[in-house]
Amino acid sequence: MSTLKKLAGQTAIYGVPTIVGRLLNYLLVPLYTYKFRDPKDFGIQAEFYAYISFLNVILTYGMETALFNFSVRESSKDKVYSTALISLLSSTLFFLAGVYLFSGSVAEAIHYANNPNFVVWAALILATDALAAIPFAKLREQGRATRFATLKGVNICINICLNLFYFGFCKSAVEDPASGGHDFATLFYNPTIGIGYIFIANLIANATVMLLLVPEYFMVKWDFDFALWKRMLRYASPLIIVGLGGMVNETFDRILLKYLLIQHHPAEYAMRQVGIYGACYKISILMTVFVQAFRYAAEPFFFSRSKESDAKVLYASVMSYFVLACSFIFLVTTMNLPLFQVVFLSDNFRSGIGVVPILLIANLCLGIYFNLSIWYKLTNKTSYGAWLTIFGACITLGLNFWLIPRIGYMGSAWATLVCYASMAILSFIIGHRYYPVKYDFKRISGYVTLSLVLYLIGSNTSIHSNRLILIFGNILVLVFISIAVFCEKESIRGLLKRNTPANGIN
Repeated sequence: MSTLKKLAGQTAIYGVPTIVGRLLNYLLVPLYTYKFRDPKDFGIQAEFYAYISFLNVILTYGMETALFNFSVRESSKDKVYSTALISLLSSTLFFLAGVYLFSGSVAEAIHYANNPNFVVWAALILATDALAAIPFAKLREQGRATRFATLKGVNICINICLNLFYFGFCKSAVEDPASGGHDFATLFYNPTIGIGYIFIANLIANATVMLLLVPEYFMVKWDFDFALWKRMLRYASPLIIVGLGGMVNETFDRILLKYLLIQHHPAEYAMRQVGIYGACYKISILMTVFVQAFRYAAEPFFFSRSKESDAKVLYASVMSYFVLACSFIFLVTTMNLPLFQVVFLSDNFRSGIGVVPILLIANLCLGIYFNLSIWYKLTNKTSYGAWLTIFGACITLGLNFWLIPRIGYMGSAWATLVCYASMAILSFIIGHRYYPVKYDFKRISGYVTLSLVLYLIGSNTSIHSNRLILIFGNILVLVFISIAVFCEKESIRGLLKRNTPANGIN
């Protein structure tokens, strides 16, 4: 239990900046949806960040996971770190040179011929993310969660503050001179850039963190070991496919929405649908953030515990508690949807609220898959991870191509759920052969089923008052908590007993 407490603590530390940042970004959603009333403006942001997420996998090409793996196996951790760092620096500079030469052609190809600067800014965001990836991975490998959290927090604070400055102050002042501050705001805000200031704010925040990471860049002697680099690439190359497939599953639907809808509808309609879907996707943020925070802590944790005799028992316990937490997040979010949609989405975006429960369950399945995927990383069978992700990507692409023309963004949501659920099931079946772990499926399925039953009860109530709906929904959340506490009473007693001094005095 003390080991699980350590993992929970690291998840909290790694997750604090991620959770706070995502929640603050979530709080920016009403700023975007109320300041840019036309969903197609938000659609621009959603589309470009889909590109950024997808290309970020290519630019980092699995070097973070390779760093964790080879730091455990190699005698010189410093050589592993410097080799990975030099590799990413070289490839990133090559990428930036290509974008500089062909930005106009790229912008025209993706229907942004009038905004080639969006392409350049997105590329610079990608480059700064990639150059920071290995130093951040090194902090995780060293267990320096506080510095990791601090730097992430700085990035988040700058990004949030600049968004508030550009859209909360400058946009209003420029468009309404009578509100005051017009002349000052015009120095910083150009209405023709509009939603593009999201990219500028992100880029400034990234550049600041790059400066703060300078000590990490020079913490070791820069030494490139070509033989080690080839072995790291051989290990990481299947993970590139894993990552690309993962981004196809996670973000490519926003790109496909545009290009599939544009074949049968005007371009503005397609971009509005992308904007609605992208804004409603944000409401599933609690689940996404928890899974991401867990992944930050769990990946190095799983590797470090892999040689212990009770590792498989530990992995099974982690899975059970993870699903319990995700089931709780699902219920809290869905039972408060009437409040979320009124507070965070302007009326032009609320038509897409039906995707939220589907996406929440989809991300729960993704978290389960991540827990299961440790088998191919620990057994060095990363090629299986690539094939599993290709399998998922094929499902995602096939269902999106089939469903989007028929039911629009609801098709993207269902495709995401089917994809992640299928990957989790197949990963368990194959993993059980190579690295069998006795997961407590009765316990896991019980919590998921309980949360779904309570959700169906809450969502099908005949109450017509939004206030009473919220009260009733949160009573159901308390029911879930009560049942979970009852089922976990033995674990709770064990934890309390472990924390109680032998003499019984606190």
